[in-house]
Amino acid sequence: MSEQQGAREVERWWRECAGRGDVVLLDGFHALKHALRFGAEVLAVVADEPGAVRELADGLAPDVAPEVARLVRRAPLKELLPRVHPTGVAALAVRPGREAGRAALARMPRPAPIVLLDNPRNLGNVGAVVRLAAGFGATGVVTRGDLDPWHPNVVRAGAGLHYATTVDRLELAELPPGPVYALDPEGEDIRALTLPDDALLAFGSERHGISPELRARADHLVSLPMRPQVSSYNLATSVAMTLFHWGGPAAQ
Repeated sequence: MSEQQGAREVERWWRECAGRGDVVLLDGFHALKHALRFGAEVLAVVADEPGAVRELADGLAPDVAPEVARLVRRAPLKELLPRVHPTGVAALAVRPGREAGRAALARMPRPAPIVLLDNPRNLGNVGAVVRLAAGFGATGVVTRGDLDPWHPNVVRAGAGLHYATTVDRLELAELPPGPVYALDPEGEDIRALTLPDDALLAFGSERHGISPELRARADHLVSLPMRPQVSSYNLATSVAMTLFHWGGPAAQ
């Protein structure tokens, strides 16, 4: 088989996989690296220059370099993707099953809080929160509302770290157990509180804040320190401050 024929076969396989409803696009090397580190089932990896991707893996992520080398195949990225990542690589991976994820969210005792985003609107912000939650070792990120937390733009902003935690969209009645600590300007100063490991840390949208129904469901209202006349923090910044106050992963 010629190289051109091989590339066509890879392209056909890519399009076949991409048509599945349970498949997620991993855009760029860092998303691929993190997905592999946290056990994703990667179906296909494509690059214009597979050799350059192998070199990148050897230099930046030797722990997954053998797997990258085994998976990557040559294919024309511009024909497969609406935009090509600067690292010149993309992959397709299977989205984790929701049943197992919901079981992980509901399991008690819980070693770390769950981040709850109430009707978020910005895809990039949600991805940044997933990245933060993974870094802090949070049990998961749950969204309410119509935004899909597995949207390709969210996965891109999360750098593939959806696979390092549990990410799902739930209704209010489906929320996992645990006390809800909702961030609200009228709440108690977070510096006076100890956030428990089993908490649901709830954040509203920057424009509207916590919805009335979630505010009514909250066990505690919590505020972040903020200079007068400053309207709000970015969503990801608020999550980072709150998770840092909770404590984060134990020192290695």
